Amino acid sequence: MLHEGVTTGQAAKYISRHPNDDAGVYLLSPQMALVQTVDFFTPIVDDPSTFGQIAAANALSDVYAMGGQPVSALSIVGFPDQGDAQILEAIIRGGLSKMVEANCAVIGGHSIRNDDIQFGYAVTGLINPQRVWRNVGARPGDVLLLTKAIGTGVLATALKKGRLAEADLEAAIASMTQLNRTAAAALEEIQEKAGAACPIHAVTDVTGFALLGHAREMALGDSQRSVEAVSFEIDHAAVAYLHGAVEAVRAGFLPGGLKNNRDFIGDSVGFAESVGPEYRDLLFDPQTSGGLLIAISAESAEAATAALDGRRVSARSIGRVIRKTDPLLAVR
Repeated sequence: MLHEGVTTGQAAKYISRHPNDDAGVYLLSPQMALVQTVDFFTPIVDDPSTFGQIAAANALSDVYAMGGQPVSALSIVGFPDQGDAQILEAIIRGGLSKMVEANCAVIGGHSIRNDDIQFGYAVTGLINPQRVWRNVGARPGDVLLLTKAIGTGVLATALKKGRLAEADLEAAIASMTQLNRTAAAALEEIQEKAGAACPIHAVTDVTGFALLGHAREMALGDSQRSVEAVSFEIDHAAVAYLHGAVEAVRAGFLPGGLKNNRDFIGDSVGFAESVGPEYRDLLFDPQTSGGLLIAISAESAEAATAALDGRRVSARSIGRVIRKTDPLLAVR
C-alpha cells in the first residue's frame, strides 16, 4: 500500500498499490518514504525476556521484507492488573535489546490492563520509494529462496504441552530472535550490483499464514500490474525444518492456526503422493518471526545465495516460478 504525502492545505491523495503488501508505505518525497507496520501477540515461550526479543524481531520483520530500514518504534503492552512487574520489565528489556540491535529507537508506547499478556511494536522505517520490495511480481523462471527453517508453530504448541526438548526449544528461539536485517542487507547488495535491472521480483516474510499461505499471496500477484500470471512449484525436501518439528507433528502438536491455514488455502495447493502428511502439515504451520521468501531471477539466484551465506544466513532454494497452471501451488 503506497500513499502519497501532501503539504498543508492540499487535498489528500492516496494511491493504493496492493492491499496485501507486508507494510504500508507513505510517500514523503520522490526520494524518501515511510514504511510502517504493527504487530503484537501473547507469549509463545516461558522466559519473558526471550518473549520480548521474539516480539521485537517479529514486528521489525515487515520493514525488512519491504526493503526498508527501521528507525523508530512504539511499544504496545497488555498486562494483568495484578501481574508481576518484574515480568513486565523483563519483557520490555528483552524487546529493547533487539531494537537496539536493529538500530531502531523506541520512542514511546502505550499499555493497557489486560487479562492476557500481550506485547509488540508499531515500527516506522525509511525506504526509497523507487526500490520498494513488494510481495507480488514473481515471474516465470524465477527461483524461490527461503532464509529460515520452518516449524515454530508446532514447536510452540509442544512447549505449551510440556513436551519440547530443551535443544529443540533453543533452536526455535535462535531462529525467532534472528533479525531479517542481515538477509535484507544481502538482497540489497545484489540489488546494488544489478542497477536498474533489479533481479529481485518479490519478497515477503513468512509469518502467521505459513509458508504456503504467503507463497499463495505472492503467486496470486496483482491484477493491476502487467505481470504474467504465475504458479509455484515447491520442493518440500528442499525446505529446512527446525529440529524437532517433524517429531512434534507426528506427536499431534498441531496449533489451531495450522488447521485454519489448511482450511483457508488448501484448495490452492496440490501435493504429490510422495509428500508425507507431516510435511504437508508443516507447510501450513503458522510461523512467528519467520524468514524471507524471495522470488529472484534464475541468473541471480546463485549470487544471492552466496551473498546470504556470506552473511551467515542459511538460505535454501525451495522451488521455482512457472506460468500459471492448476493448482496454484504444486508441492512435490
